[in-house]
Amino acid sequence: MISSDGTAITFDRVGAGPAVILIGGGPTDRSINTPVAELLASGFTVYNYDRRGRGDSGDTSPYAVMREFEDLEALIDEVGGSTYVYGTSGGGILALAAAAHGLAITKLAVWETPYIVDDSRPAVPADYRDQLIELLTEDRRGDMLELFFIKGVNLPAEFVAPMRQSPLWPAMEKVAHTLVYDATITGDFSLPADQLATVTMPTLVIDGGSTSWISNTADAVATALPNAQRRTLHGQPHNVDPAAIAPVLADFFAA
Repeated sequence: MISSDGTAITFDRVGAGPAVILIGGGPTDRSINTPVAELLASGFTVYNYDRRGRGDSGDTSPYAVMREFEDLEALIDEVGGSTYVYGTSGGGILALAAAAHGLAITKLAVWETPYIVDDSRPAVPADYRDQLIELLTEDRRGDMLELFFIKGVNLPAEFVAPMRQSPLWPAMEKVAHTLVYDATITGDFSLPADQLATVTMPTLVIDGGSTSWISNTADAVATALPNAQRRTLHGQPHNVDPAAIAPVLADFFAA
């Protein structure tokens, strides 16, 4: 599929039924959502795509958030003109922003969108995006990931350091430049209440109840949305078990 600026956007399609588009976040490609796609495929036609700059999709400079909306809009046209959408983490923030922009999303589900709504965690540094850009300029992709996990995600530094030895680390380094894109979308990480107030389609706001600031955010997102449902999958970490969330998504989209 070719987006309006000429960028090639790659997606997988599985299943049969109403269309559902999956949107990932963080330093990942579409493979992160493949297990959820396979679990939803019995009742839906699931479109799992690489956002620009990730996986097999292209990347055209300069980056702009509008280009991400155009990519999603092109995929919505591909699936038939309207769709359900599930966005996870930063992908949920993108999905909400795209819905506010007027894309033809008929139902929306989001998992643990990382806005910061109170002082239950430290604020992200005001120059967070600038720091990412500087590290990228110096080709310090591993340090970009550390900055993301420590200052963005709020993981303890002593937990993040061993992650560099993880077999997943090289794949994350490959897409670390897209952390700048996500930082552009999130801005100062504050909740865009006025924007969310325009998202009128049924929206399911889900968290795992394992991280207090994320749960507080989910409550605030649900309150800001005009047509929200709220669910907690108790005990689920941010990297939610596909087997736990897929039935919840299926029930919501099928209702």
